[in-house]
Amino acid sequence: MSIITHLIVDEFGVYVGKHQGRLQVRKGRRVLQEAPLMHLEQVLVCGRAVSLSADAVGACAGQGIPIHFVSYRGTPYASLYAAGLTGTVQTRRAQLLAYADGRGLALARAFARAKISNQAALLRYLAKYRKGRHPDLYQELRWLAGEIEDHLAELRKLAGKTIDDVRPQLMGIEGRAARKYWQGVKQAVAVGESWPGRKGRGAKDPVNSALNYAYGILYGQIERAIVLAGLDPYAGFVHADRPGKPSLVLDLIEEFRQAAADRPVFAIFNRGTAIELDERGLLTRQSRRIVADKVLERLEKAERYERKKVPLRVVIQSQARHLATFVRGDRARYTPFLARW
Repeated sequence: MSIITHLIVDEFGVYVGKHQGRLQVRKGRRVLQEAPLMHLEQVLVCGRAVSLSADAVGACAGQGIPIHFVSYRGTPYASLYAAGLTGTVQTRRAQLLAYADGRGLALARAFARAKISNQAALLRYLAKYRKGRHPDLYQELRWLAGEIEDHLAELRKLAGKTIDDVRPQLMGIEGRAARKYWQGVKQAVAVGESWPGRKGRGAKDPVNSALNYAYGILYGQIERAIVLAGLDPYAGFVHADRPGKPSLVLDLIEEFRQAAADRPVFAIFNRGTAIELDERGLLTRQSRRIVADKVLERLEKAERYERKKVPLRVVIQSQARHLATFVRGDRARYTPFLARW
């Protein structure tokens, strides 16, 4: 029997309790899943009418296991952590001060650089398998990847002292690069002729619904890494401040969308795996499980990072710690994660 490291609770009306050193998911008297706490890294709740016992919540808090809640559309709406994880005052003070000086601008550039570079890298990855069979598509994807990378020069030319000086220009650069990226995706991924292109909230097609759900799962990983690094997930740099908006999570997630979410979702469709919507336009339970399993599997895959190979989830945590040491002044520069395929 395989060890459960990521417990997914996605069935209607289940109860999650603690029983002899493990979390137990039950429906009535029937035990559906059991996950030893010693191996568990997170709990992902994406079902409705799910009940959790205080003992289960307390056991997770004591072991440092986060509990994330995600809607059927992939929107994260709550997370539970041990209260002591938010007690890192020195790092948070430095983070808030960094917004108003060159550190904030340097981080904004780094996040944008990673997003653009990783978009180009994923298009090249999708192209390489088509060199022999579809040479025209191979050339088109590589041409688009090169055009995306051209926007990196625009990033380097941005002039300003703080992120507030350049935010509209930076967002415009990201937007132009993203349009070319999704243009390439439409040609390289089996999205269907009628695919409307990338849509976020409210999407009702299988591809965008799967992507949104994958991003919701990744969001929980990013938020956990930020909290463990002692940072405030609501005090970002690129994304503007708004009550209840986890701006730093939305900033840091840009480094990992392509590697952790886009790539596994594209593989699902290119392999012909059925991703279906119900009558409400939401992913079916089976489809949600397929997407979740592939994203969590991808997070366990080794990536080249700092001269060694480590799971992608470890890279995420390391990047959050690097971000914290940079804003505190313990690190000279922040280097974003650039995927290599």
